[in-house]
Order: sequence, then structure tokens, then C-alpha cells
Amino acid sequence: MPTLPLPLAADTPVQHSRAETVELLTQIEQRLRWLSSWMIHNANTLREKRDGLKVGGHQASCASMTAIMAALYFHALRPQDKVAVKPHAGPVLHAIHYLLDEQTREKMERFRGLGGVQSYPSRTKDSIPVDFSTGSVGLGVAVTAFSSLVQDYLIAHGQMREEQSGRMIALMGDAELDEGNIYECLIEGYKHDLRNCWWVVDYNRQSLDATTADRMFRRFDDIFETCGWRVVTLKHGKLQRAAFKRPGGKALEDWIETCPNADFAALTYLGGAAWRERLMHDIGKKRGVADLLGSFDDAELARLMTNLGGHCIETLLDAFDSMDDERPTLLIAYTVKGYGLPLAGHKDNHSGMMNTGQIESLRDDLAIAPGEEWGKWSGLGDNLAATLQAFVDSSPIARKQAEHAAPAIPLPDRLPVPEGAEQSTQAAFGKVLHDLAKSSEPLADRLVTTAPDVTQTTNLGAFVNQRGLFRRQELADVFQRVKIPSAQKWSAHRAGQHIELGIAENNFFLALAALGLAAPHFGTRLMPVGTVYDPFIARGLDALNYGCYQDSRFLLVGTPSGITLAGEGGAHQSINTPLIGMGQPGLESFEPAFADEVALMMCWAFRHMQADGGSSVYLRLTTRVIEQVARDSSAWEEDAIAGAYWLREPAGPAEAAIAFCGAVAPEAMAAWEALSDDIPGLGLLAVTSPDRLHRDWSAQRAARWTGKAQGPSHIERLLGALGPDAGLVTVLDGSPSALSWLGGVHGHRVSPLGTDRFGQTGDLPDLYRTYRLDNEAIIDAMADLLLQRG
Repeated sequence: MPTLPLPLAADTPVQHSRAETVELLTQIEQRLRWLSSWMIHNANTLREKRDGLKVGGHQASCASMTAIMAALYFHALRPQDKVAVKPHAGPVLHAIHYLLDEQTREKMERFRGLGGVQSYPSRTKDSIPVDFSTGSVGLGVAVTAFSSLVQDYLIAHGQMREEQSGRMIALMGDAELDEGNIYECLIEGYKHDLRNCWWVVDYNRQSLDATTADRMFRRFDDIFETCGWRVVTLKHGKLQRAAFKRPGGKALEDWIETCPNADFAALTYLGGAAWRERLMHDIGKKRGVADLLGSFDDAELARLMTNLGGHCIETLLDAFDSMDDERPTLLIAYTVKGYGLPLAGHKDNHSGMMNTGQIESLRDDLAIAPGEEWGKWSGLGDNLAATLQAFVDSSPIARKQAEHAAPAIPLPDRLPVPEGAEQSTQAAFGKVLHDLAKSSEPLADRLVTTAPDVTQTTNLGAFVNQRGLFRRQELADVFQRVKIPSAQKWSAHRAGQHIELGIAENNFFLALAALGLAAPHFGTRLMPVGTVYDPFIARGLDALNYGCYQDSRFLLVGTPSGITLAGEGGAHQSINTPLIGMGQPGLESFEPAFADEVALMMCWAFRHMQADGGSSVYLRLTTRVIEQVARDSSAWEEDAIAGAYWLREPAGPAEAAIAFCGAVAPEAMAAWEALSDDIPGLGLLAVTSPDRLHRDWSAQRAARWTGKAQGPSHIERLLGALGPDAGLVTVLDGSPSALSWLGGVHGHRVSPLGTDRFGQTGDLPDLYRTYRLDNEAIIDAMADLLLQRG
């Protein structure tokens, strides 16, 4: 071990030689391995279990990453870089921030407990700096590519400087390379000339259930190189490379190159004697091999054979230092799962843990005294501990600033309502955006739209004509240049504000998530607006949930929706998306029926996306053109934002009401006209957000049990105008359960209409009649309710 310099005053930078840096990082790597292992052991073995359930954690998955993360965080990482950490290495990330004095012992002692360190790194739940939440396999990898694209967008628009740009880095296990969304992302990255992105693979060749297929050797390299990535493979550490240069070394190198993954794992677990026996059997008669192997005792031989590139600090530093350009890079670091632990290489080690005797033996090997397990540098002596702390404190990552507090974008008090006696909500949405695009509003310059190859059919075309496609290199519109008439005049340039994506909804939602994190990540707020066919929200639901979980802010527009998309048939007709809107945390959903509702809700959404405690917003729209309603005043607007308003006030206590949502407004209004003379005081309730109504009602109910009950919820106030025996017919083009719960508010009898089976092709009269969404169905349902009342 080199002689390390004593620490100087805190404000005096310490210069270390390469050898000193390697030794210090080696010590840090061992400490990260210990702290992550102890954190998991404490949660599963020492901490009281009141429910009898396994707490969990991944000691082996942490151990295979500690050298990579030590070299990255305390050497290669710059303050402007951002990292998505392999989910199962979350405890290592917390150990790193513990060494940086940004994590507390108390939270680590509560690992996977209430208020403690989360199972996987979380932007919204953990107290340490977390750039990207990870946990849903693969998504924390792909989002870094889109974050790099967002960074390029901001630079091109003059909203950040080139010299402020950082690398977007993903640390992943090799099993994540089985995730299809990674390859969808690769294709999109190639289209947009991806740069400043590193993906570092912990290539331990073990997943939860099995070892990695041997046939994948060199396939990952081929795939990534084809998409323009540089591939750096770190298979051998310094000790192995030195051994390969000795007599017999070439035979040893060739044997390692062809050793099956499962064999390598099993031999690692069995140890030095097993390595020797196998090597002597396979290559012992080759020239120089016996002498080479004989120069190592069993412990040294085991160390040599597991000295892979991903565990060799010097090899990692050389690799990181060489990657000094903008080219996207896949770094494949060969590792051993469970490296340095007694369960290294065992095929069951993914969820396996060291027993008490094993972890106490590891503690003793590190000279950590019983009771000192949580000490940052226990067992290392005061001088070395001080040197290590000074090294950690002077690392570039220690100077990383807290996330940015981006200033709010000024908004108009109102957005103009598109003119037209008859309109669809989808068309109204497009007109509002187009009017903004032509305006000088500050909001207009911060809008960025995106769609998965449905820009035209979701009414974004006028906005794109006005503001252009985003490309770092200008791309001419060939059709426009040769004067072929087209409604699309989509010039592509650095000032463009629309990011066109291919047909991959997972990419779409990850792009929205990255755009919606521009404020905390880069200090510049964007207003992302993404459109997708409403039924295909389900294709990217995992990525949508991922974006909401890390509090990304965007406006999602699902359109067209329901069986109202008549000619497209069942595969294109959404049924359960109202329930997705109701059930998805971090997402406020609306289903407007009229153009003025669209303008109102879009304005509210842009305000809510910037608010403390705000969220993303989802609008479910339709292509159905309907007659607009005349308004006497704006008194309805506050109720509409809260989730519902009386389009026709009931005369109370009313005997009945019709509650409708979205596209079926004409049928509900026609049924009301037909019934109003026969049912005194009949009300007509326009439900604009089942989501906000239900959330408000549920919160009010829950508050009663905590002693914090306030006034009645919005829906309780509205339905309070009905008599206690009143009947309620609910109708929407979607799952009837999105509105049927209204009967539970005051105990009213409900007849819910909606769609709960796949649609089919047809025109609207046929489909609405077949699926009982027409005015006759509403009238029949009301008659049944009144008959039940007697």
C-alpha cells in the first residue's frame, strides 16, 4: 500500500498520485460493500419484525457494483452529470451519500422501513439527491437518453449553455439488457443523434433465476455499435492482464474467454482449490500453465480468477478517463455477483443474504469492532480515516449543487376559447395550441410538444407548422422545397418546438418524463405537451407511472377515445382509460365535453404543472363534433375544475338526475329534454373529472377518521340538491365504474351506463345503440329507476 499523505485543512485541495488515488478508492470500495451489506443485514436480521415478512435487499447485487460506483462517484463524476443507479444497488448509493454526510445513520437503520431508505432510489421518497428514480426494470436506463435529448433541446434554444452540459449516466445490471424498452430507446436515440450518454453494465452474468445465456457474448456490442455507440469492454483486471503476459498466460486467457458463464459462477463460489483442479484438468498440460498456477496459493488464485475489469479500480479509472468526448458509450464491466462476499457466484445469491456468522466474519476481516458497524471509517485508524474523508469531501461530486428552483413561467389569466358553434374537444385543443403558437406569450416559447407518430391525427399539426420540428441539424422539408402541396409545413431546425417520435409509446412517456424534469434537472422550466391515441396509453403505462412517480410535470392528451372512434374498431377504442386517470397517482385527469372546458382545463393544467404540490395532467378528448352550449356567465368554471357542475340545475329536492362525461353530452342533453317535463326538477350534471371528484370525496371521508374533517366534498354538495330517494343515471364512453360510485355519496340508486367490453366498427348511431349509450338507453335506465322507487 502506498504511503498516503496526511489530510490538510478543509479548504486546501489535496493532490494524489495515481497509485494513491487507486488505493483510496479501493478502501472506499470496501467500505461501500460493507455499509450496503450491513444495512441489509440489519433490516433483515437485527431489526424487530412485527409482520413476520422478509424485508429483502440485495447484498450480492450491491457487491458487484461497489468498485464501479466508487470509481464513478469519487473520480469520474462531475457536478453537472446525472446518474440513474441500478435499482438493486440502491444501498450503495445511500452509503456513498453517508460518506458525503448527506445521509443519516437513522435512515439507513430504517432501510425499507417507514421513513427510512427506500428499496430503490426514489426522487420523491428518499432524502438524498436522486437524479432519476429507478426500480421499474429498464426504465431508469432509457430515461437517461431522453434526458440527454432534453439537455440538447435547452442548449439549442439558448436556455442553458453548452459548457453546462453533463453526461446522463445509467448504471444497470446485465439482466436489464433483456428489457425491450432499451432497444426501442436505442433506435430513437440514433434518430436524434444522441450524445453525452453513458450506460455502464454490471456484467455479472447472473439474473434472479439464472446465469446469462453464453450466446449473448458480442451480441450487445453489435447492437449498440450498429446504433452509433462506442462499446468499451472491461473483462480483465490488472492482475489478470499481468498473468496473461507470463508463460502459460495465453492459455489461461483463452480458457477464461471460452468458460461458460454458469461454470465461472460455480467455480467462483467453490473457491481457489476448485479453480486449480478445473484449470489443471482443462489446460494444465499446456506449456507454462502448471508453473503459473503453482505460483499462486488457493486464496491468491481465487483472487486472480475473479480479478475482472469491473472490480479493478485502476482499469475502471483508465476507462472513465478515456471516455472524454460526447459519443454515447456502452461500458460493459465484467463482474462477479456477490464479489468479496461468501455468497459470490452462487446461483441463488440474488435474494440470498449472509447469515450472522458470515457477516461477523466479514466485519472481523475489516477490523471493525462489534458496535462500530455504522462508523464511516471504522477499523481504519485515525490518519487513514481523515485522509479518506478529505478525499471524499474534495471529490467533484461533493460540490454538486442542490436541484434547481426554476422560476415559474408567466401565464395568461385565461386562454381564448376557440370559435365555432360545433366543435370536437380534440379540435379545440389543437386550436388553443395554435393560438398560443402565434402569440407572444412567454408560455408559447416554453411549450414543447411530442407524439409517437400521431402528430397530425391528434391535432398538433398547426402548432408544428407554426413552431417547427426540433433537430440539432437543420432538415429541409423536401415536399415544400419542390412545391408539392401539403398541409404539413414542418421545417426542422434548432429552434423547433416539436419532438417527433416513432411508434413506441414507452419512448413517448419516457420523453415526457424527461421533459417534465427539466426544471429540477437543468433549472429551466418547460411545458411538455404529449399526444397519443387514448387506447394506446396502456402500451406505455409502466413508463407513465414511472414519470409520475418521480414527480415529472407534463400535459398528456389522450385522443381520440372510446367507441366514439367508431370506424377504427375494438383495438383502437379505449374502455378503461378513465379508470387509469382515476387510479394513477401524480396525474390529474379531465374529460371535457365542450371547447370552453378544454381552454379552461388547459390553462389550469399549465398553472398546476408549475405549482408546489402540483402534478401532471391528463385530458381525455374525442374527435366527435358536437354543438356547443351557450354560457350566461363564468360561474360554472370553478365547479368544472373541481370535477363537475350542473349544466341544468335540479329543482330540489329533485327526484332524479343524469350525470354524463365527455363525448356523450348530446345524448345526455337529449334525454334530459325528453324527460324534464315528466320528472320535476330533473338535473343534468356535467362531470369533467371523475378523478378529482373521487379523490376529493375519498379525502373528505378519510379526514373524518383523523379528526380533521372539514366541509363536505364537492360532489356531496352537488348531489345534496337531490332528494334522498332520487335516482341517478350515469353515462360515459368508457368503463361505467368511473361514474357508478356516485351513488355511494348519498346512497342514491344508480343505473350506470358505459362500455365494459371491446367495441367494434360501425357508425355512431349503431354503436351507441348497441352499447347502450344513446338517449333512448338513458331514458330507459331512468324509467327503470323510477319504477324501482315505486
